[in-house]
Amino acid sequence: MILDLLPTSDPRLRQTSEDISMEELLRPETQKFIDDMIETMKAQRNSESNPVGLAAVQVGVNKRIIVVDHNGRNPRVFINARMSGLSPGIVDSPEGCYSVIGTWGVLKRHKKGNVKALDREGNKVSFKVSGFEAIVFQHEIDHTDGTLFIDHADVEITKTALQHPDHS
Repeated sequence: MILDLLPTSDPRLRQTSEDISMEELLRPETQKFIDDMIETMKAQRNSESNPVGLAAVQVGVNKRIIVVDHNGRNPRVFINARMSGLSPGIVDSPEGCYSVIGTWGVLKRHKKGNVKALDREGNKVSFKVSGFEAIVFQHEIDHTDGTLFIDHADVEITKTALQHPDHS
């Protein structure tokens, strides 16, 4: 089922998402919701858009679930994801977001970091990310912390229809 995306004005986007217990994660309804998130993300793909991530809060569920598909071929699910060990190296990141339609910005993101999370079966995963993948994780984890990309103090915003291949 394709889920409805919340508009920018919805206050739920500004709430910190709750962690998911192992019991809750393994429930059939949670697994179905994760499938719906993946389907929703795939449904957003078209000639003008190639989403690379989706957080549960963007579809109105205040849980720390994110789907990341930075290469457009392999959506992966992460539960209770957190980043640490962010590099001092910073890069300009052009970003857009389905929660902030029609707005693009360039903001500063860390080039590298470490991700710790659970996969959708509840297994612990820990790995290093860099480049575009690191940017995607920072963007999606920000969503679970109640932060939109437009909230970053260093963002330069434009409301024009920039042609950019990726947003989440």
